[in-house]
Amino acid sequence: MSCGDHHETSCTEVLARVYTYLDGELDEGGCGEVREHLDECGPCLREYGLEEAVKRLVKKGCECEAAPDDLRAKVLGRIEQICGEMKQTDGDPA
Repeated sequence: MSCGDHHETSCTEVLARVYTYLDGELDEGGCGEVREHLDECGPCLREYGLEEAVKRLVKKGCECEAAPDDLRAKVLGRIEQICGEMKQTDGDPA
């Protein structure tokens, strides 16, 4: 997506980082770039608002249920496996 205007940070880059921004996982510099872009780009701001609403709705629907321990263990195991594979692909020792 692009609004057609020039921005310091591209629309595509901002929208790719919107969930990381919503989760508070960006450093201060990254947050500043996203906030600045959203302040000047109406289409991205609307998309951000939609993503924020979806995230709130999912959280509200799931806040009473915890993931089963076996599911949590499987997910964490898979994440570790993928991270190990990525390190091997990059040539880093595992």
